[in-house]
Amino acid sequence: MSRTASILHADLDAFYASVEQRDDPQLRGRPVIVGTGVVLACSYEAKALGIRTAMNGAQARRDCPEAIVVPARMEAYSEASKAVYSIFHETSPLVEGLSIDEAFLDGGGLGHIFGSPADVAAKLRRDVLEKVGLRISVGVARTKFLAKIASGESKPDGLLVIEPEEESAFLGPLPIERVWGVGRVTSEKLRSMGIRTVGEIASCDENRLIAALGKSAGLRLLDLANNRDPRPVKPRDPRQSIGAQSAFPRSSKSIREIDALAAGLVDRVTHRLRAAGKVCGTVSISLRFDDMKKVSRSHTLPAATNQTETLLDAVRTLLSGARTMIDQRGITLLGVSLERLDSDNAVQLGFALDGSSNGNLDAAIDELRDRFGSEAITRASLVGEEGATPAPILPE
Repeated sequence: MSRTASILHADLDAFYASVEQRDDPQLRGRPVIVGTGVVLACSYEAKALGIRTAMNGAQARRDCPEAIVVPARMEAYSEASKAVYSIFHETSPLVEGLSIDEAFLDGGGLGHIFGSPADVAAKLRRDVLEKVGLRISVGVARTKFLAKIASGESKPDGLLVIEPEEESAFLGPLPIERVWGVGRVTSEKLRSMGIRTVGEIASCDENRLIAALGKSAGLRLLDLANNRDPRPVKPRDPRQSIGAQSAFPRSSKSIREIDALAAGLVDRVTHRLRAAGKVCGTVSISLRFDDMKKVSRSHTLPAATNQTETLLDAVRTLLSGARTMIDQRGITLLGVSLERLDSDNAVQLGFALDGSSNGNLDAAIDELRDRFGSEAITRASLVGEEGATPAPILPE
């Protein structure tokens, strides 16, 4: 763990909506909702009016009739992300990507080039704005945990440096929900114990936390509240999977709704798989339940493939096996991941025994989406009275 505030957490502000406002001047300063069926993202102007990510699109339009609703343009967001990550790598040799719009950077050891870590963060923000046209918030601290909280506190369009001597004063008054892993269920347990701030967690008796939350969760929470987070900034291995995930609003979900979202996620990841010239050997799903706990399930295919329907069948089989858990515990997030990737010319793709031509269909759909955008064609199950429900892509 660093002895100085040298870890940066950089997080693009309202990323999808900011790209839309950058590309269309008429949207600037106005409430913007990205996504028609479900709110994938929204501008700060829309957030100020009560709109939140993962809200039902129809409800969001009722709550904020003045909002401008735009379809998601995943290709545009991907290009913007690549441009920003290029700046990240120009800034520091150690970059740990977290998602399409955020990353950790190690700002230590760059004094002879850019100055102090605070100077590095300031330059990073200038470069992203000047070269990509987007605003980015940066937190700087000794640990990943604190740097991420600092970037959140600095939003929108801010820079916050937490020096070691300022850590306790900064963390202490924050609400417990700001700590990683404190979701609704954990928050309710802590508040029932009279614990409402991070400082109260930090000073809580270890055995009391373990009794309430379990040993692993209790000790982890105590460490974070005391800013004990020894993890260094660690660049991730080259991508070995392609994934996408989407959150559900907190409400009951029918089998049809879950299947429709799964199909939309599979459509997106298989499009990316084929665009990358890859096939996959294993399909995985991840589920987050109403109590914020997660499980994952995977299936190894008999032969590597990049055909949408084959991979969707595998996802549906995995969901069927998890149906009892979903019914009992609810679901707030679904993720689909394609793993064990290989080049599509390194294996022999199988032929459909029934004479069907799924590969030709996939190619035709890919061509339409490449030419006219990701929402040019969508499944009927994803279209209702309120339109399609695209799913956000988050790199793994």
